[in-house]
Amino acid sequence: MAPVIPGFDYQRVPVADGVSLNAAVAGTGTPIVLLHGFPQTHLMWRHVAADLAADHTVICPDLRGYGTSDKPAATGAATYAKRTMAADIVSLARVLGHERFVLAGHDRGALVAFRAGLDHPDAISHLACLDVLPTLDMWEVMHGTTAAVGFHLYLMAQPPGLPEQMIAASADAFFGHFLDVWAGDPQAIPADVRTAYLDASRTAVTSIVADYRASASIDVTHDQADRDAGNRLRMPVAVLQQDWGAALGFDAAALWSAWAPDLRHSSVTYGHFMAEEAPTEISKALRDLLTA
Repeated sequence: MAPVIPGFDYQRVPVADGVSLNAAVAGTGTPIVLLHGFPQTHLMWRHVAADLAADHTVICPDLRGYGTSDKPAATGAATYAKRTMAADIVSLARVLGHERFVLAGHDRGALVAFRAGLDHPDAISHLACLDVLPTLDMWEVMHGTTAAVGFHLYLMAQPPGLPEQMIAASADAFFGHFLDVWAGDPQAIPADVRTAYLDASRTAVTSIVADYRASASIDVTHDQADRDAGNRLRMPVAVLQQDWGAALGFDAAALWSAWAPDLRHSSVTYGHFMAEEAPTEISKALRDLLTA
């Protein structure tokens, strides 16, 4: 049986036509929605969620296309556009009775959170993004040999067919690679959770690739339109990320400041899977954000 977050109730919540999300919910108080990254599920928040549930309503969904949430066929780029996935999350919160909420995301979930903050500013009171750059900025800073660290971005950006075939042929090795090389502390992802991540990813190759493919097309278009229009995140924003800039030659805080006038940016020393490697620090950062 797949692991769960102890003390959380699990629900399937309809959020769009033919799409329901699996969500773990617990606690009472100010609602906080936590969005997972790749190649993970809502389980990545297990420690942080349990801590926050002591005095908040905590909602941890599997994103569209991930975990045990629905995985609609990509009939076009919009199916897995971050705009579509962000609308899922706002709908999820509303179905659960919350018109306004705190939103935190890691990796892919942070891109969904970023888009939700731009598209639904009245619904998002505070925003936290962990270890990611906005999509448009990410593509602009990736260049030369340093871009090799993002080989998966280029692979999954290719037209449908080859990426799915290649990844499905060796799914555990592909997804396990990122769990291994991105972890600062491999012990932070125990064997049962790692197995759950691999099982979930192995059965979601097509939708995961569609999510990444959207980030090389429609998501860039949406970000560029917001940049051109001068749209910014209106709410207090916290960003925690590894210091990629030292290796790739950019100033992450400056890039984020262009989107978020009310920004708290921190460079961290722990690995990519920070909610699992340093849950106490992440919980504190989210609580500090709520005082803004």
